[in-house]
Amino acid sequence: QVLLVESGGGLVQAGGSLTLSCAGSGRNFSTNAMGWFRQAPGQEREPVATISWRGFATDYADSVKGRFVISRDNIKNTVYLQMTNLKPTDTAVYYCAATATSQATMRMPYYDIWGQGTRVTVSS
Repeated sequence: QVLLVESGGGLVQAGGSLTLSCAGSGRNFSTNAMGWFRQAPGQEREPVATISWRGFATDYADSVKGRFVISRDNIKNTVYLQMTNLKPTDTAVYYCAATATSQATMRMPYYDIWGQGTRVTVSS
């Protein structure tokens, strides 16, 4: 069974930091671009960050640029999202996903494998 499993979410105060992890199993994701997305209560899911298959190319939503960093370890089959200077508006369920291509993209239709999500709550 092919799975992506997120971890690292939790409750943090505004200005704090968290690092999310997304571990792949059942197949090797090293040739796939990966992405992080989030969905806040009552809102649509939105892209947060994406990384190409070797990690050379990344892209971020404007709302997180300069605060979040996406990275990957293809040996561990894991993608990370380092989040700093967190704001209450970052509160959401965060999902990682894999594309069927190697190029980084923020477009959700390109992602065909999704994790179950990890909740991040930022208190003011």
